Amino acid sequence: MPTSVLLPTVSWTDACDDVAAQLGPEDELLVIHDSEDDPVVDRTPLPENVQLIAAGDPVGCSGKANAIAAGMEAASHDRLVWTDDDFHHPPDWLAQLQADYAEHGPTTELPAFVGQDPLAVLLEPVYALGGTLGTYAGDHAWGGAVIFDRSDIDEAAFLSELRQTISDDGLLGEHTDVTSVRRVRRVPMGGTFRQTLERHVRFNQIFATHDPTVAKLSFGALVAVLVGCVLSPLFAVGFTLLTVGVSASFGIRRLSLLLTVPALAAAVPLAVYAFSRDTFVWGGRRYRWCSKFDVEVLDE
Repeated sequence: MPTSVLLPTVSWTDACDDVAAQLGPEDELLVIHDSEDDPVVDRTPLPENVQLIAAGDPVGCSGKANAIAAGMEAASHDRLVWTDDDFHHPPDWLAQLQADYAEHGPTTELPAFVGQDPLAVLLEPVYALGGTLGTYAGDHAWGGAVIFDRSDIDEAAFLSELRQTISDDGLLGEHTDVTSVRRVRRVPMGGTFRQTLERHVRFNQIFATHDPTVAKLSFGALVAVLVGCVLSPLFAVGFTLLTVGVSASFGIRRLSLLLTVPALAAAVPLAVYAFSRDTFVWGGRRYRWCSKFDVEVLDE
């Protein structure tokens, strides 16, 4: 079935070339940016079956949600793929997702976040447990690589809510059931201390907003595991080895995983900090997220 791939970005990246090269004769790639001032508009000529879509500035939602909504409205096909511009898309990436949909229906791949600064590297075990393993265990949608059909959702209701919220994939998971597959994509995380901190605030607030009960239980489990590690060195070693082994089964092999206990120790105060913040920065914009469908876009 012909597929529309939605890729929000303000600059042409290698990911755009990767995906454009995989399009079938009837597929399309929509590169969704903010305005005509974005560097991506200078990309000429465009590859075949690739279009630029100007979404405009977000009002009452995140820039990512605004871009996805504009892309869905502009897309020609019912089969939709969402992806991001910050990871490598191998030559069979799109074909695999199309085959996944034929077998499972709505399907998502998994992210493996790779730190680009000291704090991000320290937190890699937390993101391996919560981001990669949590996405897989909970069958949560990851907006970096997810495929679904318009018929899988109430599209009008979804788009209305999308233009009032922050998290595109968090909302998608509330509108349709998604199956996660054991394919992991390495995604760079951070770059500076502030970028990593703002990402951590955003991720925690998304988790708490879309699944508050599980978020509270997860925080309690985090504290309990950390206390166990402090009281019992043997338990600390065992939990670290468990994290390393389970992560390796997903293809994540990073020396940073040996920092599991220090990462947990950092994650507890960082989670408290994240929940206490009333704004965060994402993609150059500052947001105040008062409730799931109450978003203020502030100057940054």
